[in-house]
Amino acid sequence: MSEVAVAEVVKEPLFSKKNRALISNPLDDDNPITVQVLGICSALAITVQVKQALVMTLSVMFVTAAGNVIVSAMRNYIPNRIRIIVQLVIVAALVILVDQVLKAFVYDISKALSVFVGLIITNCIIMGRLEAFALANKPWPAFLDGIGNGLGYGVILITVSVFRELLGSGKLWGFPVFGHKVGALLSDGTLATEASGLYALGYVDNGLMILPPMALITVGALIWIQRSRNTKLIEG
Repeated sequence: MSEVAVAEVVKEPLFSKKNRALISNPLDDDNPITVQVLGICSALAITVQVKQALVMTLSVMFVTAAGNVIVSAMRNYIPNRIRIIVQLVIVAALVILVDQVLKAFVYDISKALSVFVGLIITNCIIMGRLEAFALANKPWPAFLDGIGNGLGYGVILITVSVFRELLGSGKLWGFPVFGHKVGALLSDGTLATEASGLYALGYVDNGLMILPPMALITVGALIWIQRSRNTKLIEG
């Protein structure tokens, strides 16, 4: 009687250590902006306000995660010679969907983001993850990879936008934090006739913070801080 070897198939948990790393690594060791230096253009352009940065973060996260899942599901059917074209069509369709949703539900922010919503299609992070990960992995890990890289991108965007909005206009999410300047529009619809808070003590907004060069300097400072505390990122 011959023995029959029965292979035990061990199913990997959805949130195994390996899968969790797909989300946590882009937040630090493999951050797409501060380590891989991708997606810098939008990081400089739309970080004047936290609200815009959050909407851009959610938009990029959706496109990256959905694009990864679609490309991963189709990876065995996409001819290698035309894979870039197929990926661009998928990303373009997702970006158009995001653009229409923003115009329908948050028109003011969509208008403030201007062409940068459409330019998500040129974001190197998205095409990079499709090529480097989605084409070689199953849909679930590809989805987590998209979420992780979207989060890593968003953490830097929101951090930069907090500094720029707070120091550049004394506000966060549009609400005054440092008080009111003379002539500022108050919540009751009237104009402030006297300064309050830090403005009453002589504080003046730093206009340089709302200019693109200061976004680059802020991103550079974040890169310096990250590399000074994470020895794995220090080049030998």
